[in-house]
Amino acid sequence: MSAVIGVVAALAVVALLGLVLSVRVVKQYEQGVLFRLGRVIGVREPGLRFIIPVVDVLHRVSFRIVTMPIQSQGIITRDNVSVDVSAVAYFRVTDAVKAVVAIEDVHTAINQIAQTTLRKVVGQHTLDETLSETDRINVSIREFLDGVTSGWGVEVTLVELKDIQLPDSMKRAMARQAEAEREKRAKIINAEGESLAAAALGDASDVMMQHPLALQLRNLQTLIELGVDKNTTIVFPAPLMSTVAELGAFLARESAAAE
Repeated sequence: MSAVIGVVAALAVVALLGLVLSVRVVKQYEQGVLFRLGRVIGVREPGLRFIIPVVDVLHRVSFRIVTMPIQSQGIITRDNVSVDVSAVAYFRVTDAVKAVVAIEDVHTAINQIAQTTLRKVVGQHTLDETLSETDRINVSIREFLDGVTSGWGVEVTLVELKDIQLPDSMKRAMARQAEAEREKRAKIINAEGESLAAAALGDASDVMMQHPLALQLRNLQTLIELGVDKNTTIVFPAPLMSTVAELGAFLARESAAAE
């Protein structure tokens, strides 16, 4: 009787152990790829799943978006400038079977191909294009990566250049260039102001030629402005031609009165 009880207990332990080994839980963001004797027999959706111990192997694959930093790469741009560029890529698995069967380690593979693609794409652009056209470069890198990883059951959703490090000599050269550009704009603005002022003065002189009294009024206005400081002596030249004309008129009046 005791032997029978022992056998039953052993069978119960074996059955319980087999049940524990056969139970698998696939999370909501995962899919399970089931191998039976080395062959893929299907995909298991999220939930409680049972497998045959020893015979079956269940690989769980996450479908969440993965954030992968691309470490800084030393790159020579098309105009022979050395820069260090780092980026970040976002990707997710779209086909669980391909992600397990087509490639051994999908995360390591994407990291390596992303580094080489970053060097290749940025190296085809000049420094100015790399600094000003980052959106176009991001799209080019993403499209190239997506074309390679689609066969692995992976979709690259986004690539962004994160940091661009320039040599100190290039930073100083760009600072000098920016300073020269600002000086050029300042000189152009100053020249435009002088041109407008000259045109306005020309118009004012035409008006004064048509109205001689306007020049006298302007002279009086200038005297008023200078007269604010009363502790100085101001020598103000009178218009020569008008003074000569007035003097001639005065002598003519005196001559007529004497006759």
